[in-house]
Amino acid sequence: MKMFVAAAVTALMAGSALAQSGNVTYVQAGALLDRPGEAPRGNSTVVVRDGKVAEVLPGFVAPLAGAKLVDLRDRFVLPGLVDLHVHLWGVGGDPMKERLNALTTDDADDMMQAVVNARTTLRAGFTTVRDLGGNPRGIRALRDAVARGDVEGPTIVNAGRMVSVTGGHGDGTNGLAEEWADAVHQHQVNTCDGPDDCRRAVRAQVGMGAQVIKFAATGGVLSNVAGGLGRAMTPEEMRAIIDTAHALGRKVAAHSHAAEGTRAALEAGVDSIEHGTFIDDETVKLFKARGAYLVPTMIAPVTALAQARGGQLPPATIPKAEAAAAAAAESHARAIRAGVKVAFGTDTGVSKHGDNAKEFALMVRAGMTPAQAIRAATVGAADLLGRSAELGTLEPGHAADLIAVTGSPLDDVTRLERVDFVMHRGVVAKPLAD
Repeated sequence: MKMFVAAAVTALMAGSALAQSGNVTYVQAGALLDRPGEAPRGNSTVVVRDGKVAEVLPGFVAPLAGAKLVDLRDRFVLPGLVDLHVHLWGVGGDPMKERLNALTTDDADDMMQAVVNARTTLRAGFTTVRDLGGNPRGIRALRDAVARGDVEGPTIVNAGRMVSVTGGHGDGTNGLAEEWADAVHQHQVNTCDGPDDCRRAVRAQVGMGAQVIKFAATGGVLSNVAGGLGRAMTPEEMRAIIDTAHALGRKVAAHSHAAEGTRAALEAGVDSIEHGTFIDDETVKLFKARGAYLVPTMIAPVTALAQARGGQLPPATIPKAEAAAAAAAESHARAIRAGVKVAFGTDTGVSKHGDNAKEFALMVRAGMTPAQAIRAATVGAADLLGRSAELGTLEPGHAADLIAVTGSPLDDVTRLERVDFVMHRGVVAKPLAD
């Protein structure tokens, strides 16, 4: 008996010393969805050590000496959310203001706005984002500043500039007067024509720090040209982009509206389709055969249509916004019914930063359950990023990214639009008192 007591005291002292020597926090949760897709736990305690989940314990466990306590006993706790399609660079959500400022602001101005956008996004509950279009060097610098803890924001997986054919969605010279178009053209390295040139464009983005590659398989709603939403790249150009990116260890996201462009990108081996506005049964079969993800960005066409009708977008974009909004809801519902893999993304920057969670209600309206929508923003998103070993669930060894809301989002997914508490990598980014 004495030996047992001595061993227990020794273990307790060792635990106390560990709590004092490391950065340890005990998070007491009234309900805990530690593995989205499974049933939530009741009263639980998440032990966080040095930015990672160390243990998940049943009940409200009192912290050891030297450890911190976060009391979320009246809250529902779940993993930090992941938005796989954002644009942190620049103003975002106000296209009229962005166009008016285009010739009077520098990259430094946009960087300052990106810092604000990053903080807003994190405090909305999104602890990881995939930035799919912004100044390549600026986004890389912001990514690294967040990782060092110098700037408050979500973990960023960055794409740099979207690779585009000349005149396609992503060509920054579209719609500009000659003298301005010439100036922009001199600094562009993301446009390409032909397979060899597209390989160069991919390598250029990787050289500037891109962790993922995005390309425009089709036209885009917000391009200031009347080129429509049809396929913009040849299948050979798409294969060159995807093969080059994969050879360099990068996953590939394809901006795509028209079904023809989506099918060509899927056949070429793309990892995700962004938007997927026009999806037919043949396209659904390809999604499932290739195992690719759909990132539907449902809030984007709704927002763009409202902006177009409100006079905030150029005339060339209006018919495209109307066509995309009319087709997107049914296309996404078709994909969901058929069991296509869906991961969460919003295209925030079209909509306002901080409103990302409004996407959940649209996903449920399209046929997903709240549980499926939450899984798409956690487990599914982590899988698409290739980071399932560190993100998506609250299990030992994973990043201590967690949020808390009042009430269960499994009953009402709109509760995720009002996040009460945010922890990112073990650091409290939004305390309950705010």
